Amino acid sequence: MQFDLAHIWASMGLVSKLIAFVLVLMSIATIAVVVERVIALARMNAETRAFVKEAQPLLDAWDTEALLRVADRYRLSALARLVSSAMRRFLRAESEGDGNLTPVELARREVERRREALSADLRRGLSVLASVGSVAPFVGLLGTVVGIITAFQSIATTGSGGLGAVSAGISEALIETALGLSVAIPSVLFFNYLTGKIAAVEAALERSAGELLDDMENQHGRQSEERILEEAA
Repeated sequence: MQFDLAHIWASMGLVSKLIAFVLVLMSIATIAVVVERVIALARMNAETRAFVKEAQPLLDAWDTEALLRVADRYRLSALARLVSSAMRRFLRAESEGDGNLTPVELARREVERRREALSADLRRGLSVLASVGSVAPFVGLLGTVVGIITAFQSIATTGSGGLGAVSAGISEALIETALGLSVAIPSVLFFNYLTGKIAAVEAALERSAGELLDDMENQHGRQSEERILEEAA
């Protein structure tokens, strides 16, 4: 008897083939998510670096109109979207000039809401990796059980307990187990890798948001002092 993949696949029952097909679908989903997230993070990081290079001088000069125009050009950058939302909320609150909350506090709340939305967007697809990493071994174990059942059925059919009677079922069991593990292990590794990358992006967003809010507070304080001096004069 030949122990090659084609022969093992041909000897598999319908249930074993369905289980193997499910594992293949899981591996395709894992590859799709990983490729999409890696490309998205790479493009986002590239745009963020370009945005920071253009935005920093504008922020130092507090040229808000030019800063918003630059941010709108880098829509793939999470930092650009965060800065755009916070700055627009800050400027709108300053122009309205009413309400119980200061423009800086309103901008801070907008930053928190936007960061939550950006985190959800950054983690899109990671639930697929987590599910595949946790479920695939059990799916492979199910295939193992089915293969063992097949082996015992072969023994009952042939009336012999020799290797030839059970080899097909054992092969199915081993292939299903190996396939389940080969799908689960990369899923867990890529999940941890992407989680680390995203955590680094979130930490950078938090630092940048804090710096932006500090600049807003300083600018708001200067404007308040100027208004007080004008009224006093």
